Amino acid sequence: MRTPHGCVAIFRTADDRVFALDDRCPHKGGPLSEGIVHGTSVTCPLHNWVFDMTTGQAQGADSGHVATHPVRVQDGRIWLDTRAMRRAA
Repeated sequence: MRTPHGCVAIFRTADDRVFALDDRCPHKGGPLSEGIVHGTSVTCPLHNWVFDMTTGQAQGADSGHVATHPVRVQDGRIWLDTRAMRRAA
């Protein structure tokens, strides 16, 4: 999803939780929206870096962080809170 403050990847897990992360891997800029979701993690499609979607932290031997964004589901719609994104921009 493109916002005025950058692209955000929205994910829904198998247990119906929703997460929002910047759509850019800090390693090589891979599109996380094209990654594979497993549990509460997503794997970058370019070089297999794995990120915890609850914290944005890289897992395993990799180091780095992806910004996470507040998101909620209400009446079947996904709402992304962009106020924090504006402050960081």
